[in-house]
Amino acid sequence: MNGPMTALVLELKQGELMILNGAVIRFKTRARLELTTRARFLFGKQIMAEEDATTPARQLYYTLQRAYIGDDQERPAALAAAQRLISVAREYEDEPGKMALDALTESLRDGAGFDSLKRARRLIRDLPETVSG
Repeated sequence: MNGPMTALVLELKQGELMILNGAVIRFKTRARLELTTRARFLFGKQIMAEEDATTPARQLYYTLQRAYIGDDQERPAALAAAQRLISVAREYEDEPGKMALDALTESLRDGAGFDSLKRARRLIRDLPETVSG
């Protein structure tokens, strides 16, 4: 299944941020982009600012975000930090929380991809009294 990549079209609003392969881009005007090659990117509400990483689950998301969009030197350190955060959080979780953390750990086996970020966002939403502080 290594066929050609289908182009991805993104519509971004004026003032919206996008991180594309580690570069932060702010759109001065409304824009429509077409990505025709593979890229690591986040935009809009997917991007968490460091100052918003105020709970353990949010810290985990922010660390995974750094692993996902960071450069080749940043990624390994951020991934290791995320795995440490998961290990600590696992000690305080009930069984459903441990299962969610295990699924997140499994998604990290191929590096921190977008799936890992989606799982971490679910932890922020679903485990507010444990992982989220």
